[in-house]
Amino acid sequence: MEYMQITCNYLWGRRGHLKPRTIPLPGLLLCLSLIPLALKGGERPYFVTYDHQMEEPGNLEIAFNPVIGFPQRANGFVGSWTEFEYGVKGWWTSEFYLDTQSTRRDSTIFTGFRWENRFRPLMREHWINPVLYIEYEHISEADKAMKEIVGFGPEEEHAEPNSHTRAEIENEIETKLILSSNFKGWNVSENFIAEKNLSNEPWEFGYALGVSRPLALEASPRECNFCRENFAAGVEIYGGLGDWHDFGFSGPSHYVAPVLAWQLSNGMTLRLSPGFGLTDAAHPFILRVSVSHEIPGFGRKLRRMFR
Repeated sequence: MEYMQITCNYLWGRRGHLKPRTIPLPGLLLCLSLIPLALKGGERPYFVTYDHQMEEPGNLEIAFNPVIGFPQRANGFVGSWTEFEYGVKGWWTSEFYLDTQSTRRDSTIFTGFRWENRFRPLMREHWINPVLYIEYEHISEADKAMKEIVGFGPEEEHAEPNSHTRAEIENEIETKLILSSNFKGWNVSENFIAEKNLSNEPWEFGYALGVSRPLALEASPRECNFCRENFAAGVEIYGGLGDWHDFGFSGPSHYVAPVLAWQLSNGMTLRLSPGFGLTDAAHPFILRVSVSHEIPGFGRKLRRMFR
């Protein structure tokens, strides 16, 4: 509980070869144009891994999360998801996502939406805190958000032109078992992912592991942007585990990615994570960026508005 209280109060407000020339300019400009719109954030430090922290009931968080990809055998791209996270109950958090992507020498397109729900069966803090996750996805094969990695891709999938992949719509159910522990300021989280296309295709699997810690557990007596307690650092390892017929670590893509989160005094939260591909099926390098803003008491304000 000590770690939870400290990070809630002081950190989040609660809780290859590089080829720079392959960055798609339209997507990069879109990312930069939206950064000034972000305000206060209440986001975990990870990008792919989930921990057991839930959104406060009645609060709404809005975040923009671009990922810049540098494929080895395809054009560079910016895939992104814009998320709206709402705390329904203390044990239930719901999120809605809108996905887009822009590929160099190709096009910029909308790729679909996702609806996620997380449920925490044990509200008190335990040595291991489980969370159940279920998500419905209505996205095209052109999606490049890379919100998680399942199966074997995505190097080959991302090499196909948007004109081919945007017409292939996928309706999928994704589930996760999230296990998360806090110990002396450290958070260790493990996710097992299972995804099923609602057509006649096998289950695909993936994983994500994350370790993080605030740079300081005690708040300084003055408000500042560069105080150590405003920063959290860690590392993620994530990748695919094949499918029902060919399960395992050999063959799928795997990444290792350090992560840094910075909470500014004006409420803005910035996150950054360079990711490095560990296998031939992975992109050599990806760069994840996030800006987020939390609206406290959004549900209460909305009810007052319509009274």
